[in-house]
Amino acid sequence: MTMKAPMLALALAAAFTATAQDLPQPSPHGEVEQIIGLTEVEVEYSRPSAKGRPIFGDLVPYNKLWRTGANLNTTIEFSGPVKFGDQAVDKGKYSLFTIPGEGGWVIYLNKNVELWGEEDFKEEEVVATLKAEARSSSELTETFTIEFADLKGDNGNLVLRWEKTVVTIPITTDATPQGVENIKAAMAKGDMKAGGFSSSARFCLDRNVMTKEALGYAEKSVAMEKKYWNMHILARAQAANGMIKEAMATAEESMKLAQADGSEAYVKMNRERIEEWSKAGK
Repeated sequence: MTMKAPMLALALAAAFTATAQDLPQPSPHGEVEQIIGLTEVEVEYSRPSAKGRPIFGDLVPYNKLWRTGANLNTTIEFSGPVKFGDQAVDKGKYSLFTIPGEGGWVIYLNKNVELWGEEDFKEEEVVATLKAEARSSSELTETFTIEFADLKGDNGNLVLRWEKTVVTIPITTDATPQGVENIKAAMAKGDMKAGGFSSSARFCLDRNVMTKEALGYAEKSVAMEKKYWNMHILARAQAANGMIKEAMATAEESMKLAQADGSEAYVKMNRERIEEWSKAGK
């Protein structure tokens, strides 16, 4: 049986389309994810390459709006509220636009995430505007790259790299409220182990919240399993609750256990705490 001409044409067109979709793209899609504190940050973008062309001030003009990538607009999504640079930004997904300049860039977060190019960008849809320093790098970045760097606690940097230009945008989160909720939820289950009690106590002590509860968590951890690491947390919890003598005695015991186990790091931490509390008690 022979296929009629129109049907054959449609079949050939469908086959061509399927094949074309599988071809390598000049600016391939990229994704990068990072947890900062307890906040998930996800970036989706298309990645053009330099291919020997001068980029900023030429292919990407200075002082003009840029989609910050290619094809559909670059997007960034936050699972919770953040500070983006010095701007407070709510949980949500935003498009990322920029105006590159020789000494610095203007960064925009826009609530419209379905923009193709710069033409339909609207100022009234901007939720955050900030300035970021642009620096020159000796290292060539051939393909436009967005990455995360300098992650510490609740802080991290979003970094844009292309050619020899690097732009850094600080992102600050606050893991304390979510961390406290996570601890309460875990405690409610009633199956917490020694390590869980100790890590919960440490979180509270590190952030100076729920210090009374932290003492109870640390005591339960040590009662379940006495180790140099949870003894150290117990000592900190005792000190945070004004029990300086008890804290010094606990730290001494933790230090002996650490010495027996060959943990020089905990020997050092305990020694430093004992010296600190000795001075405070005078």
